[in-house]
Amino acid sequence: MKWLCGVAVSVLLAGPAFAQMPNVNLVPDIQHKSPEEKAQDAVREKAYRESLRKIPDAKAPSDPWGDVRSNDAAPAKPKTATTKSKKTGQAAN
Repeated sequence: MKWLCGVAVSVLLAGPAFAQMPNVNLVPDIQHKSPEEKAQDAVREKAYRESLRKIPDAKAPSDPWGDVRSNDAAPAKPKTATTKSKKTGQAAN
């Protein structure tokens, strides 16, 4: 009897869970375009390309903090390797 109750509970719980599963089609239907649709796509693509040509070239990027920074700031000096001198036996203080 316990076995039958366990099966019944499992079936009742699995029903709503199965209903929430998405219907996934792993092989979508391939829709072929008619020659008219291909021509319309070509016209749209051409219009898109022409609209891109009408966009003016971008100017130099604006620097909103340019007035705050000074132009006289010294550039950072790159670190150079120092040559080690030979030890003479005396401590340099």
